[in-house]
Amino acid sequence: QVQLVESGGGLVQAGDSLRLSCAASGLPFSNYAMGWFRQAPGKEREFVAAITWSGSFKRYTDSVKGRFTISRDNAKNTVYLQMNSLKPEDTAVYYCAGRPSVMLITTVTEYTYWGQGTQVTVSS
Repeated sequence: QVQLVESGGGLVQAGDSLRLSCAASGLPFSNYAMGWFRQAPGKEREFVAAITWSGSFKRYTDSVKGRFTISRDNAKNTVYLQMNSLKPEDTAVYYCAGRPSVMLITTVTEYTYWGQGTQVTVSS
């Protein structure tokens, strides 16, 4: 049974940092492309960051470039999202997603597995 479990969300002030983790089980993690998405109330789920199976290639949405960093540890079956200089507009539920692929994947519909999400709230 495939499981993706996010953790690390919380309530922070603008300018603070958080590190989200997504622990995967039940799948050959090192063969999977992974991504982070977020969904704010009343909005569609949007792409945040993606990483290839090897970690060699990464992509970010423009609004988080220079502030967020995606990484992975294949030995621990975990993908991370380091979020610095957080802004109120980063407030959302953050989801990790995975799919067996050697490619970078940035669209919601292309991912096979999803976590349950973790809430990030940034106060001004």
